[in-house]
Amino acid sequence: MTPAPLEHAVLRHRRILELARQTGSVSVEALAAEFGVSSQTIRKDLNQLSKTAMVSRVHGGAVATSGVDNLDHGVRRAFASEAKAAIGAAAAQLIPDGASLFINIGTTTEEVARALTGHCNLLVITNNLNVVDILRDTPSIEILIAGGRVRPADRAVVGTLAMDFIRGFKTDFAIVGASGIDRDGTLLDFDVDEVRVSQTIIAQARKVILVADRSKLHRPAPIRITGLDAIDYFVTDRLGDSAILAACRSANAELVEAAPSD
Repeated sequence: MTPAPLEHAVLRHRRILELARQTGSVSVEALAAEFGVSSQTIRKDLNQLSKTAMVSRVHGGAVATSGVDNLDHGVRRAFASEAKAAIGAAAAQLIPDGASLFINIGTTTEEVARALTGHCNLLVITNNLNVVDILRDTPSIEILIAGGRVRPADRAVVGTLAMDFIRGFKTDFAIVGASGIDRDGTLLDFDVDEVRVSQTIIAQARKVILVADRSKLHRPAPIRITGLDAIDYFVTDRLGDSAILAACRSANAELVEAAPSD
């Protein structure tokens, strides 16, 4: 007996979620080819799944979301890599030579580090061992690494020891990310220890630069980091979201858009 259309849709939804969780993202074109249906049907599927917060819609497809767990670090690094590189370059332009700054955990903050290798006389304080690897061969940048527990999944240094170390500094800038940004501008993440370190970094910087691509908009995560009122610059790719734009204006957070084509 041939399955009814509703059963077909349920089976597609299950498979779409499996693919999204395995790879981090799915595209309309690839899904349409796999299931032998129209792009319009896949867009409808993704829109329905996004209403349940199982995926987050992005241009041309969707990214996996979870209410309690973030995606694997390797998956996050590969996703939206061109957008993250553009964001990193734009954020680096906000940092003058001779500045001190924190660089926090995250694949987009790591792109900022890559874009800073041409700067001179920087002091970089970080709890991200990947940032250390990126900057270690740049003689004009001094690196200080926070001590504490190393999280094997992404080589982040978290915990009380890291927070105590960070409190010993007051930097010109902080480069921070977020796993999700709510409609009201609340920055969200998945791990309590990571959030506490992020909050400490924000408190110890004179200017805070948020770096996040548009897939983070309206993405659910359970733990609040801070609001946009604690952010001085929000560097992203194409925003295209009236609610977040209004939140930026209300919080006096300066928006910097840096699409890959720029």
